[in-house]
Amino acid sequence: MQDEDSEADHEPIAEAEIAGVSPTPGLDSEASRAEFRELVESAGAEIVGEIAQRRAKADPATLLGAGKVEEVAAAAASSNATVILVDHDLTPTQLRNLEDALPCRVVDRTQLILDIFARHARTREGQLQVELAQLEYMLPRLTGKGSSMSQLGGGIGTRGPGETQLETDRRRIQRKVLHLKDELESVRKVRGQQRHRREAVPVPTVALVGYTNAGKSTLFNALTHAGVLESSRMFATLDPKLRSLVLPSRRKILLSDTVGFIRNLPHTLITSFRATLEEVQKAEVLLHVQDCSSPTQEEQKAEVEKVLAELGAENKPRLEVLNKVDLLPEEERELLGPDAIAISARTGAGLDLLLRRIDAALVADPIVRRILEIPQDEGAVLAALDAGALIEAREFQEQRVRIEVSGPASLLGRYRRFWATPSSEVDPV
Repeated sequence: MQDEDSEADHEPIAEAEIAGVSPTPGLDSEASRAEFRELVESAGAEIVGEIAQRRAKADPATLLGAGKVEEVAAAAASSNATVILVDHDLTPTQLRNLEDALPCRVVDRTQLILDIFARHARTREGQLQVELAQLEYMLPRLTGKGSSMSQLGGGIGTRGPGETQLETDRRRIQRKVLHLKDELESVRKVRGQQRHRREAVPVPTVALVGYTNAGKSTLFNALTHAGVLESSRMFATLDPKLRSLVLPSRRKILLSDTVGFIRNLPHTLITSFRATLEEVQKAEVLLHVQDCSSPTQEEQKAEVEKVLAELGAENKPRLEVLNKVDLLPEEERELLGPDAIAISARTGAGLDLLLRRIDAALVADPIVRRILEIPQDEGAVLAALDAGALIEAREFQEQRVRIEVSGPASLLGRYRRFWATPSSEVDPV
C-alpha cells in the first residue's frame, strides 16, 4: 500500500540481486538463505544472483564491509538487477548509505515482507493494517536534500526558507498514520461487538497458529470445507477466516485461521495486525500447526512461541499438531510417539484423532451425561437432542421416551424439566 497522494506501483520485480549477512542464530546458513529465497519468490521477483557475507559485527554505516559493498555493486551492474534485497533489517542510515553506493534500489527484509503482505491483503481491514505498517516503517527513513527541498514563501512574514519538503512529508504521513489507527480502532470495536454476540451463545473459538507455510489453510479447509486459498507461497493467508465446526461430541466450535509467523517478524506488523490477532488472544485453545517434515521444525516452533509471548498468549492451552506426516519416512513417523497428534491435512490422515483431542481440550461448556424422560409429542426437543448431542441409549415407555445422552451442558440445561435425575448427579464425560 502506498500513501494516498503517491502513485501506487505493485508490479512484480523483474530481477533481483540478494545480498545476505550471517543468518539468524539457531538457523543454519543454507536454511536461512532458502527461507529468504521463498520470500523473494513470494514477492514475484526473479533471482539473478546471491552474495552472502559472514561478519562478527555488522558495519554500522552499511551493514556489509566496504569491499563487499563494492562486490555487490559490480554484480548488480553486470546482471542488470533492478533491486537489491537484503536479508536483514537496515537502519535508516544503512539504507541511505547503501542506496548511495549501489546502482539500484535497496530493500531490506522488513520492506520485502510488507510488500508480500500488500499483495495478499484482500479485505479493507487487511489493507488498512498493511498500509499502517508500511507508513510506520517509512517514517524514520524519510531523507531530505537540505535547503534544496525548502519551500520558499511569498508575501509578508514568509520570506526565506520555509518548512522543508521533508518536514511536510513527515507531517502528512503522521496525519495519515493517526487516521489509519482511528479506522483500525473502529474495526477493533466492531470485532469486539461481534465477539460479545458470539460469547452470548457459548461457542468456543479454536485458533490455528504456526509458521508460515506450515499447512494451516490446508488443515482449515480439510476440517471446515471452507475452500480458502491454499498456496506454498509464504503469507498466502493474510485476512483472518472464521468457520463453524462440529466435533465428535456434537459440540460446535468456531475455527479461526490466522496469518503465519516467521523469524524476525517485523514489530510494526505485529502492532498493526493486533486487531486481527485478537482471535489468537481470545481463543480457548490454540492449535500450533508444525511442518514435521521441515529440517528447521524446532527453530520454527521457537519463533512461533516468541510471537505468542509478544501477543500475551504464551500461556494459552494448546495442542501441537504435527502436519505433513505423509512426507516423513516410515521410520521417522514411528519416532513421533503414540501421544503425538500426527496428521496430514492433504491426505486427511489423523484428522479424527485431532478432533477428539480438541474435544478433550475444551473446558468451556463441558460435555455431560444425562438421562431424560421426554413425552413423545415433544418432537422438537427430541430433534434438538439428536442434532446437538450423542444418544447413548433410547427406550420407549408408553407415551414417553427415556434416553441417555451425552452433550454440551448448555444444550442439556435447556431441557432441565425433562431430567430424570437431580442436577447434583450430573456426570461429566
